[in-house]
Amino acid sequence: MTILKVRHLTTYRYRRPVGFGEHRMMFRPRDSYDQRLLGSSLRIVPTPQSVRWVHDAFGNAVALARFDSAAEELSFESRIEVEHFPDPVDFQSEDYAKSYPFAYAEDEQPDLAPFIVRNYPDPAGELERWAQRFLRPGQDTPTGRLLMTLTTAIGESFVYNRRTETGTQDPLTTLRLGRGTCRDFALFMIEAVRALGFAARFVSGYLYVPTRDGPRRLGGGSTHAWCQVYIPGAGWVEFDPTNGIIGNRDLVRVAVARLPSQAVPLTGTFRGSPEDELGMSVEVQVTSEDGPGD
Repeated sequence: MTILKVRHLTTYRYRRPVGFGEHRMMFRPRDSYDQRLLGSSLRIVPTPQSVRWVHDAFGNAVALARFDSAAEELSFESRIEVEHFPDPVDFQSEDYAKSYPFAYAEDEQPDLAPFIVRNYPDPAGELERWAQRFLRPGQDTPTGRLLMTLTTAIGESFVYNRRTETGTQDPLTTLRLGRGTCRDFALFMIEAVRALGFAARFVSGYLYVPTRDGPRRLGGGSTHAWCQVYIPGAGWVEFDPTNGIIGNRDLVRVAVARLPSQAVPLTGTFRGSPEDELGMSVEVQVTSEDGPGD
């Protein structure tokens, strides 16, 4: 067991005092058997008129802030502390799902269907052909090995780069450019495994980067993104194609969604002209404190 502490500071700056519309925050981690929320705080400057919490369609905790004052700077500082239990992945799936291809159980299909449907065009089948390269022609392929190979191949085949523009590039762009961010790689893997008939969803959260003697990690110092694939008997399993991580080690899960646009950590508007906006800065620090075994 490890205790992970996260400080996430986002600051917007403007040329003159501007008004603010509602801001939507997804900073609070999801409680589960493999991570337990020990504490959290949220500091917003200027102080909002109100802050209320809701659960979205996926059960994520969302904070909504409304403002009645103007300012030249708007900042959001979230601090969380979680008890983290690395969950070793041994792919103890149901017998019928140990090899690909397989069909999901009839009673699970209606719930999984939205996460199987592809959401981005692939008119020439480029993405599907890329994913099928990892199948054994004429033979069944071990499900765990297939997903692990796909995860590793993305990290080895594409070049990671940070991008200041908001949003996520579509999977075909990632395939053709051969580069992208963690969000791009997560979406690429989601659409690739969906092309094979798997249920997959997008995950937004944080990445703990160990000391310099630990494994190399990409995507630290900011929010991070990866994906989950549903395997009967094993459930939703974490796959981080950016770093080749299988399972939840070093990953703090905050939100899950069908699409990246549904799990943006912070969104909002301001009232003013485009020239008023000076930019945004994001600082994320994830630190570790080892605890006794559980």
